[in-house]
Amino acid sequence: MQGSDGRAGCINSFALVSYLSGPLAELLDEIRHDFAPESRAKAHLTVLPPRPLLPSSEAAADAMEELRMRLQEFEPFRVELGDIEVFPGTQVIYVSINTGLRELECMHAALNAGRVAFKEPYPYHPHVTVVQELAPEDVLNAAQFARWRWSEFKHPRSVWVEQLTFVQNTLENCWTDLAVLNLGSHVVR
Repeated sequence: MQGSDGRAGCINSFALVSYLSGPLAELLDEIRHDFAPESRAKAHLTVLPPRPLLPSSEAAADAMEELRMRLQEFEPFRVELGDIEVFPGTQVIYVSINTGLRELECMHAALNAGRVAFKEPYPYHPHVTVVQELAPEDVLNAAQFARWRWSEFKHPRSVWVEQLTFVQNTLENCWTDLAVLNLGSHVVR
């Protein structure tokens, strides 16, 4: 998701993500910027892909409160990233999930209900997007480059999911952080 401070030009498109941080996020952001220099996206795991909310003056606030309450059912968990892969249909280059896949799938299933329920165009497949919207002829080379950069990465490839960020899109396709929502009881790492 692309981070932004402003709310100008917001549209009815919301998502729930877990931002990555540290050297892991830096590498994935660098790879994305190599292919989309104008992108302001920040490396993240998506728990609820973009979706509209039912129109109302309090839609976002009501959705955030509902998510905040549901997230109390989930304890923080570790996600270990896997290999660089490509979705065949969309040609999106992404990092697979080795550990934490089940937790992300369960969380998605539980949260995709109520005020944020949405019939998504693709089955939920937890991943970290690296680059998307490339010309078809550029995907193979981009994936090979991303795999090479990923193979050179010497830092841990895991993150703790302890909080999620509720975000909203804008007319400029710049995602605005609306709220940070904590998972339930914290575990000692």
